[in-house]
Amino acid sequence: MTYKTDKPIYLQIANYLCERILQGIWKADERIPSVRELSVTLSVNPNTIVKSLEFLENRQIIFQKRGIGYFVESAGLQRIREMYKIEFFNEDLPNLFKKMQWLGVSLEEIRKKHEAYS
Repeated sequence: MTYKTDKPIYLQIANYLCERILQGIWKADERIPSVRELSVTLSVNPNTIVKSLEFLENRQIIFQKRGIGYFVESAGLQRIREMYKIEFFNEDLPNLFKKMQWLGVSLEEIRKKHEAYS
């Protein structure tokens, strides 16, 4: 995984973990890799992994079973979608609209492109 400098690494890892859940790699009530496994896979300090997992646990996306590991909450997928949707509407969409305006791209052009990809 390549890390960006504009965002804390623990948040980038949390996003990576959320994407794995969104992709269906880890499903509700399934165990996710251990702190040690994630630390090795992502080449980061275990403390950074713990911070990422605590971030997700505080948002009720994952939960911990003491001595066993972390698991995806039954509503974890929905919570991720809600979290990402808010981010999309607050950050991504305004930037998209600004670029569309600068480039003279209409909603109809976007609609046609969307239909072509669907």
